[in-house]
Amino acid sequence: MAVIEGRGPAPALVLSLALGLPDTSLTVALASGGRDHYGWGVDRHMAADTFDAINANTRATGNWAKGKAPKLPQWPRPKSKPKAKTTEPGEKKKPVSVADIYKQYQRR
Repeated sequence: MAVIEGRGPAPALVLSLALGLPDTSLTVALASGGRDHYGWGVDRHMAADTFDAINANTRATGNWAKGKAPKLPQWPRPKSKPKAKTTEPGEKKKPVSVADIYKQYQRR
């Protein structure tokens, strides 16, 4: 609120602080798709991908009877929320102004 009203820290400072957050923070998780992504940084995604690659390699190179290769599970990953429905191709969206955003903050 204070930044929108012109008081408080400069928007450039707030942006630089937000961009400096660790990739496992809740703010980054919410921007990535929801609370399920909390704690999922680059290192965790790489570990899950490595696990899946080892399973795929094991399945591909194993000495299984024909058609008897086991189904190896993938590492469970967070689910993203479905994207909001976009407007129709011919339909134009009304642009949102800073004043409209400010009014939304005033209602609360």
